[in-house]
Amino acid sequence: MGTATARNGSTATAWRNWAGNVTATPTRVVTPASVGELQEAVRRAAEEGLRVKAVGTGHSFTAAAATDGVLVRPQALAGIRSLDRAAGTVTVAAGTALKDLNRVLAAEGLSLTNMGDIMEQTVSGATSTGTHGTGRDSASIAAQIRALELVTADGELLTCSEKENPEVFAAARVGIGALGIVTAITFAVEPLFFLTAREEPMGFDRVTAEFEEHFAENEHFEFYWFPHTGNCNTKRNNRSQGPAAPPGPVSAWVEDELLSNGLFQAVNTLGRAVPGTIPSIARVASRALSARTYTDIPYKVFTSPRRVRFVEMEYALPREAVVEALRELRAMVDRSGLRISFPVEVRTAPADDIALSTACGRDTAYIAVHMYKGTPYQAYFTAAEHIFTAHGGRPHWGKVHTRDAEYFSRIYPRFGEFTALRDRLDPDRVFGNDYLRRVLGV
Repeated sequence: MGTATARNGSTATAWRNWAGNVTATPTRVVTPASVGELQEAVRRAAEEGLRVKAVGTGHSFTAAAATDGVLVRPQALAGIRSLDRAAGTVTVAAGTALKDLNRVLAAEGLSLTNMGDIMEQTVSGATSTGTHGTGRDSASIAAQIRALELVTADGELLTCSEKENPEVFAAARVGIGALGIVTAITFAVEPLFFLTAREEPMGFDRVTAEFEEHFAENEHFEFYWFPHTGNCNTKRNNRSQGPAAPPGPVSAWVEDELLSNGLFQAVNTLGRAVPGTIPSIARVASRALSARTYTDIPYKVFTSPRRVRFVEMEYALPREAVVEALRELRAMVDRSGLRISFPVEVRTAPADDIALSTACGRDTAYIAVHMYKGTPYQAYFTAAEHIFTAHGGRPHWGKVHTRDAEYFSRIYPRFGEFTALRDRLDPDRVFGNDYLRRVLGV
């Protein structure tokens, strides 16, 4: 199946992303079972004048992976290629899901240093769009990359690291699919460790007044503000000696399944049908979560199930601007007629050196706004985006935004470096699509 599909392509049907807000109908879909088959698929598409895009699990809210040409599904290119304990690295095929990587690493007594809050994505999809968690000292998943392999527009395989093709490495770790198709990634790993999580409700005024203090005192700090209320929920993750003390089965079910998924799904469905109920629901929901402390291995603390579907916008701001921007967002919601049923998420990341990373060259804080799937989100996101861009915000590459190349050329000092590399690696835009045309230019 993999070989036949890779060579001949399947009859394509419409592709839809996880949130359902992006669809595409490719000419054909290929599922290469080897890097060689992928190279062949890229060469053939280029000869036919077709665009090529790889798509992971569809967790991006943008059309970054959409194409009317050849859609590559890399899930057959999966698994651990090698594990080097002495070097502290693992090399993994690009179609591997983060959840599978984390479980294998844990079984080997190893771990990534930091993670986002879900692990359903492929490693290549997550890193290419700049997926991140929260961290005072530890950065995005892409910042943990030590080397990668890339199939370029001419079908060649390029190996990149700080020593080999360093100019490609500097950009391709967050490449948005514009420079080629990633086939393998080498991550830095470390011995498995424990994290103790402290989740605690806290008032909006207190958490914003003490934001820098919480940031400085914790390795990983984040919080959620519930619109239409003055209530937040905070989460502080710090390394500990262990042993593991995960939430009890009843507590875990109540917090992670009933409140965060089951009940949350129900109240969002009600809010979508009767928007006037949302402020009251928000006040009740924001008081339903209670303080809890638990200890476990990293991926079990960093990540949690997300079964309630939504659409999301997230902007990276200079960390010193985040509290002011969040207060402006609250004031905007309060004076508007908007009804927002999803909490607003705030996280942080240290500066990194990746050309189009949202944290490139500056210590960063993120504000993420969400709307329940099927609920009109444009008015809320437009108003939020106006606030974020006024603070020099950089939108997450895989989340809803309206910015274009002219904007990015102003807020990314190394934007020209990236686009020049794209011109060199893909002059005919084999990997292009409408989204890349908007955000990178022609």
